[in-house]
Amino acid sequence: MPWTLFSTRNETVQIARGGWLDALRFIVAFLIILHHFQAAGPAHLAAVVNPIFERGGFLLTNFFLIDSGYVLMRVYGAAVDRGRMSPGDFFLKRFLRVVPAHLIMGLSLVGLVVLSAAVGVAPRNPEWFAWDQLPAQLLLVQSFGVPGGLGWNAPTWSISALIGCYLAFPWIIRGLMRLGPWSALALGVGVYLAANQLCWWMLDYPVYQMPMRYGFIRALPLFFLGMCLAWFAQKVWISPRLAGWAGVLAAVGFFAVELHDKHALIALALISVIILAAGATPVRRPSKLVETAAMVSFSMFITNEVVRIAWFGAVNVLIARFALPVAAQWGLWAMGVAAAVAFAFAFHFVIDNPIQSRIRRWFKRRAGARAARRPEAGPVISLEG
Repeated sequence: MPWTLFSTRNETVQIARGGWLDALRFIVAFLIILHHFQAAGPAHLAAVVNPIFERGGFLLTNFFLIDSGYVLMRVYGAAVDRGRMSPGDFFLKRFLRVVPAHLIMGLSLVGLVVLSAAVGVAPRNPEWFAWDQLPAQLLLVQSFGVPGGLGWNAPTWSISALIGCYLAFPWIIRGLMRLGPWSALALGVGVYLAANQLCWWMLDYPVYQMPMRYGFIRALPLFFLGMCLAWFAQKVWISPRLAGWAGVLAAVGFFAVELHDKHALIALALISVIILAAGATPVRRPSKLVETAAMVSFSMFITNEVVRIAWFGAVNVLIARFALPVAAQWGLWAMGVAAAVAFAFAFHFVIDNPIQSRIRRWFKRRAGARAARRPEAGPVISLEG
């Protein structure tokens, strides 16, 4: 491949809303919903369609973790490295981005379980709602070896793990941004492979399938890989045509590989190419619809398990009472998937976005107050981004 397809002299593509990176966030969030819902129908979707619906779940989470490192590095990396945003401000901003929605959905699920018990409707799988598992999950410490966190809104383990990554982010930057782009890329791949081998030796698990209580150990190498991909993307220009073809071929290859078997490391390499290609593709015509869909992706992630529990709790009662045929059960399953997406959009616009708007205004006032106390520090730097 000619080296003219890569350059360290050309200006690299700036990260922008409304393009392929945003589209990928929504697509992955929707696929996560399908993965969580696939076992709730009359038969497992993995059995009647393809096992990819079951085995692909951990790969979607891997995508989410790599993409988080990539996006945060490109959005906040320079500001944190140059001192325009302190490590404390960065962590507080990210912490307040995820915790309010998490607590709202977690406490809503508690209320749903209590209300159901009060009216005599027992959960289909009561072991998923053990009270001793709840504190670690609500406090988001289940990925750091703290007992608990199983059941309830179980996917929040990845939010717990990301909080640890947010703490590590400013300190990783200190070393990473002193490396050249190719060295950083090699380091990201090398660190991940080394972490994977160490986990096999010490815990008898690959790093990409660590149990929930080791979630931070699973997430950090993936998050770091995303940061390394971002640093490479900021320093090395990639031909947009090459990026487009690489992204398409990597996506096709990913699904082709996973349709036949679980090839985790190959899939991880293809996921990395997809993210790198999406970030290197210029956003010439930003789509407001795609931007909005991407903004809703977090709500899709944090709410879908609660919607699944509530929806199929009601559906199971209907099936038992009216002996609904299989076709009707599949119809209700499809309506449940649609309900999860619709609820996420409603949650984003009615609850999450207003809360985040208030938090952003608070950050601006806080930054303004700091500047007023230290006029010699220069202009106010907005923490919004």
